[in-house]
Amino acid sequence: MKEISASQAYRLLEPGPIVLVTTSLEGTPNVMTMGFHMMVQHAPPLIGCVIGPWDFSHQTLKKTGECVIAIPATDLAETVVDIGNCSGDTVDKFERFGLGTRPAKDVAAPLLVDCLANIECRLADPSLVDRYNLFILEAKRIWIDEARKERRTMHHRGDGSFTVDGGTLDLRKRMVKWRHLP
Repeated sequence: MKEISASQAYRLLEPGPIVLVTTSLEGTPNVMTMGFHMMVQHAPPLIGCVIGPWDFSHQTLKKTGECVIAIPATDLAETVVDIGNCSGDTVDKFERFGLGTRPAKDVAAPLLVDCLANIECRLADPSLVDRYNLFILEAKRIWIDEARKERRTMHHRGDGSFTVDGGTLDLRKRMVKWRHLP
């Protein structure tokens, strides 16, 4: 085995698909690309998200306490990367990238209609934001586009390359300990 730097742990333990996070402050929406997130618990459904203070969305999420986590598919791969390469303090990303939106039901941040799913979230615990840039969000509503043809998601490998998910390994019958979960 070859030893690599411990700083590369994120490349091995990547938490899930690359997502887009929308926020809105005083009627002005923004969107960012995010790769550091994880489920924290089932009930209530809590999601941990790392958004650094260098991201324009950090202050908006901190002030408003709400956002939408949108899950794009591979057909949006180049757009997802391009969104991450610019800042909402100088660019209207919705206009630049032609992002379709619709109003969310419970938060001011918009849903992204071209994504597989959108999760409306509210800040559940701000105590880790200042120390770790870790937002603990509670999922309030989930919107899924069941008719969407492209459903594969992208997983960032930390170096500009992505793994694309594919088939499903169905082991539900073996997961006897967790059958009570919805």
